[in-house]
Order: sequence, then structure tokens, then C-alpha cells
Amino acid sequence: MADTDQRFSGGTRFVVIAASLVVVIAGLRAASIIVLPFLASVFLAVFSLPILYWLKRLKLPNPLAVLGTMLFVIAILSGIGLLVGGSVNSFTEAAPLYRERLQELTLELRGWLTAKGIDLTDLGDLELINAGAVMDLAGNLFRAFTRLLQQTATVMLTMTFILLEAAGFPAKLEAALGKNGGLGRFTKVHSEIQRYLGIKAVISLATGILVGSWLWGLGVDFPLVWALLAFLMNFIPTLGSLLAAVPAVLLALVQHGPGRALAVAIGYLVVNVTLGNFIEPHLMGRRFGLSTLVVFLSLVFWGWVWGPVGMLLSVPLTMILKILMENSDEFRWLAMLLDARPPQKPIAGEAEAGP
Repeated sequence: MADTDQRFSGGTRFVVIAASLVVVIAGLRAASIIVLPFLASVFLAVFSLPILYWLKRLKLPNPLAVLGTMLFVIAILSGIGLLVGGSVNSFTEAAPLYRERLQELTLELRGWLTAKGIDLTDLGDLELINAGAVMDLAGNLFRAFTRLLQQTATVMLTMTFILLEAAGFPAKLEAALGKNGGLGRFTKVHSEIQRYLGIKAVISLATGILVGSWLWGLGVDFPLVWALLAFLMNFIPTLGSLLAAVPAVLLALVQHGPGRALAVAIGYLVVNVTLGNFIEPHLMGRRFGLSTLVVFLSLVFWGWVWGPVGMLLSVPLTMILKILMENSDEFRWLAMLLDARPPQKPIAGEAEAGP
């Protein structure tokens, strides 16, 4: 009887947890207009914390340090807006023309294959290159990113309060939990999240600069747009680099023909293999790896919840959840399942041997 009650209790707990997850996911999807600006504020605040801490080490009062950090962030975002904003708008306006030209190239390719004796009748109206979907995907991504930037006032105000709170939060946590409480674990989680996001941002920035310079040298239209797309999509390992390369390669094909398109593809391959397969893993270490299946599923899940912006945030959000679970006794096993490969020794052992 006791075993039956225990099984019933376990089954009830599973149902309650599953139902709670459904409610939370539905709430996240419905509240995207509020949650996404808040998440943008949190990510910007995490990126800005080193500047805030540096200003505080200069003995600046907390309000002045936060003000200096905010002015720096606003200057960076304004510079990006001035450099890229016009190119993004021009690209979204020109995208239908490029799509039509790609459709013409597709028809020409079908005709050439038919003339060579390759029977395409079974394909019906199926396009060999779904160029419209590719261009629409890039356009939707830029429009979603632009809509998020249009909420700058909300994002900046929220970020200001986060930075004001962050400056004194460790002291509050120490007073609440004591030095032997959760302060050490909180500090470890915070440093790991900041390290991951910082390294990822630097690698993504280098990817965007190299890709933009390569496309500018090859004479491809809107190199700043493709540099921004490469920067954003590099936050999605493997799949992001592939998705970022496709529209630029197709545009080079429309403008200059297959030879230039091949050169663009080779440039993307060299940049992403060098930075993504050699430099980034060396800087990140094994602890910040994710399984390829997890990357794909997180891309699909967060994209379904929040659209294109969710796709951009999918891997950083999943990685943050993995870091939190690694530092939790209850969910450490789940963090191991999300890892790219089995650890050589238990994470708990690593934590004890670490500094």
C-alpha cells in the first residue's frame, strides 16, 4: 500500500511539474512584449558590469559610475544605429527585388537542367532554391531586431535600475546569507555567466568585422548588414553561422555570379572555422559546451516562444540555464546531459578542485 501511495505521489508530482511548465511557457509567449525588453536590459547590464566595476575602482560614487556606464552603452548603441540602421532599411526595401532575381535564376537553372536531359517533371512547382524564404527570414530577423531597438527608452531605464542594484547586491546577499552561505555559489555563477557572455560577444564581434571586411572587399552590397547578421547569428553555434552565410552568398550570386558567391562562401567558412573551432573553444574551455542536438532544440523552442529574437537568445539562455544547473546539487545531472560531451570527471569534483 505504501509503494502504491509512493508511486501515485511520484506520478502526481510529475503531472504537476509538467502542467506548471506548460503554464510558464504559455505565459512567456504571451508576455513577450514585456519579457524581451527586460531580457535585453539584463544582457546589456551583464556586458556593462566590467565598465561599472572599473569606474567604481576609480573611487567614483555609485550614481556617477552608473551614469558613466550608461553613457558609454548609449554611445555604442548610437554608433551601431548610425552605421547599420540605414543599410538595414535599404536592404529590407531591396529584398523583394533580390528575391525576384533569385527566382529568375532558379527558372534559368531548371531550364538548363532540362536541356541537359535531366527530368524535373516530378518536382512540379517545387523551387530548387527557396530564395524567398531565405530573404524573408533575414528581413524578419532585422525587423524584429529593429522593433526591439525601438524600445530603447524602456530598455535603458530598466538597465539603469539593474546596474544601480547590481553595485550593492553582493553586500546585500552577504548580509542575508553570510559568507558561508550562498554568496560563494552566487559569485561563481555570476562570474561564469559573465565570462561566457563576454567571450561570446568578443568572438561574435570579431566574426562580424572579418565577414563585413571580406564582403566589402568583394563588392557585395550591404556589407554592414551582413556584418551585423554574422555578429548576431554567431551567438548560435554552428547553425547560426550557416544561416548567416546563406543570404550573403545568394546576394553575391545575384550581383556577381557563381565565382564571387563561391569566394563569399569560402570567406565565411574560413572565418567561422578559425574562430568557432579553434579560438573560441580554447578561450571557453569544455565547461561552456552544448550538445548540437540541444542547440537545435533550443533554437526551435525559443524561436517558437519569442520568434526571431528568441532564436538569437536561444543558446545564451540555454547556456545560462546550464551554468545555473551545474551549480545546483539537484539539477547537476541535467547539466551533464546538456553538455557537448561527457565530462572526464564529475562536475562536483571540478568545482572542488577549482579555485
